[in-house]
Amino acid sequence: MKRIDPSTLDLQDKVVTINRVTKVVKGGRTFRFAALVVVGDGNGHVGCGLGKAAEIPDAIRKGKEDAMKNIITVSRNEVDSIYHETKGKFGSASVLLMPAAEGTGIIAGGPARAVLELAGIRNIRTKSLGSNNKRNVVSATIEGLSRVTTPEAVARLRGVTVEELLS
Repeated sequence: MKRIDPSTLDLQDKVVTINRVTKVVKGGRTFRFAALVVVGDGNGHVGCGLGKAAEIPDAIRKGKEDAMKNIITVSRNEVDSIYHETKGKFGSASVLLMPAAEGTGIIAGGPARAVLELAGIRNIRTKSLGSNNKRNVVSATIEGLSRVTTPEAVARLRGVTVEELLS
């Protein structure tokens, strides 16, 4: 898989969730924060990361840096949807991704919607199955998007033309 240089992309970020974690110590309680961040350029590149820190802005910054290390490329068709139905699985969360016609919009739950919007997909139907843990749903969505292939790539693998494949 080809590595993508995040400095060449015009990335936007979206914070999916911020968790407050409490640790009880001798002097009382210490609070830390974990931020789940999704980054994408709205043009076929998306990634997610988790950042943990004592302050919320630091956790978000760390999450964004982590997400930039995990960027994938998403294959999209001419109506900004995916080419075929696929299922992404991560942990106990599964996300079913189904292509949709122009004008459908993004039909998805919160965590999956953030990933799809930043990936630049405008028409898709999804169904979240299994666990609804936000981190696992985001990772399952990204894993499902990374499985999508183009007809050209499938035709090349099978040694036929695209016309023969689609007939």
